[in-house]
Amino acid sequence: MPPFAHLWPWVGLGLTLVLLFGLVRGDLRGDRSVPRTRDVVWLTWAATAAYMLHQFEEHGIDARGVHYAFRGALCATFGFGDIAECRVPEAFITAVNIPVVWIAGPVCALLGRRWPAIALGYFGVLAINAIAHIAPAIKDGVYNPGLLTSVLLFLPLSLWTMWVALFRPRLGMPAIAAMLLGGVIVHAVLFLSLKAYLDGMLGGYALLAVQIVNPALLILVSGIVMAYRSPRPLGRVPQAGRERSG
Repeated sequence: MPPFAHLWPWVGLGLTLVLLFGLVRGDLRGDRSVPRTRDVVWLTWAATAAYMLHQFEEHGIDARGVHYAFRGALCATFGFGDIAECRVPEAFITAVNIPVVWIAGPVCALLGRRWPAIALGYFGVLAINAIAHIAPAIKDGVYNPGLLTSVLLFLPLSLWTMWVALFRPRLGMPAIAAMLLGGVIVHAVLFLSLKAYLDGMLGGYALLAVQIVNPALLILVSGIVMAYRSPRPLGRVPQAGRERSG
């Protein structure tokens, strides 16, 4: 039996089918006054399913038929020409992917029923991840594991959701900017912590712990935006009788 590091993308593929059934046959909307494709919560569930398919392309079988291909590409990014000498732990790949998709995706969707900015915040990961795949492919003219789903799923889904959010009350451009900022922060923490580990500045357990906690930054950034955008409570209005008596 393959180790869990190679097995979980296949489990995620099964979870994708369950999510797709719920998206099509169920009602996962947060706001039932709008169609599914204009509801940020429903779109967040769709983004979670899309991300699981993306994970399968990266860590299951990529578009060229290569198994567990993304780790090799990541190793090359950090200067390891020979994957046998690569010091990027497989546990790191697992610790990054399961919390940010299997946990953060559903959590953002569920919290988004009350706080839509949190649901929107999840798209920061998709948007920045798409850029991280598409930009090198354009620059080098070479396919990288995850590129296909980035182009076909992440890019259109992120752009559409930003368009929907642009015209939704208490979201708009500030929430979209926070969404993108959250995605940048999550990816920066991911890569900087891995570099610190490879440079001997961070231990293995600490590296994994950082990845598990990292997705919470999405909710934190979205929460700050909500606090800023929420209407402040009005002061007590004096009663007419008291105003006259004064």
